[in-house]
Amino acid sequence: MKNIFTQLMNDEAGFIVSAELVLISSIAVLAMIVGLSEVALNVNNELEDVGSAFSCIDQSFKLKHAHGHKACTESSSFYDSSDFCAGQWDVE
Repeated sequence: MKNIFTQLMNDEAGFIVSAELVLISSIAVLAMIVGLSEVALNVNNELEDVGSAFSCIDQSFKLKHAHGHKACTESSSFYDSSDFCAGQWDVE
């Protein structure tokens, strides 16, 4: 039993490989953290652009003298007013 314990204590064959794996894995984790934070920032910017595009849609319409076979309307209209914080740079 003492012979096996001394052999295990003197065995250093896997130390270099494990130290290299720890170094490579820590570099990979740091690179993933930086990359995912950049992805999150760019997704947030794109969603801000989509929100600004939706807020700039004008839904106003005007309908004059629609005549059908049994109905008639003189005129109808709806004017869309701008929303609060409807500018392109208002969403942050």
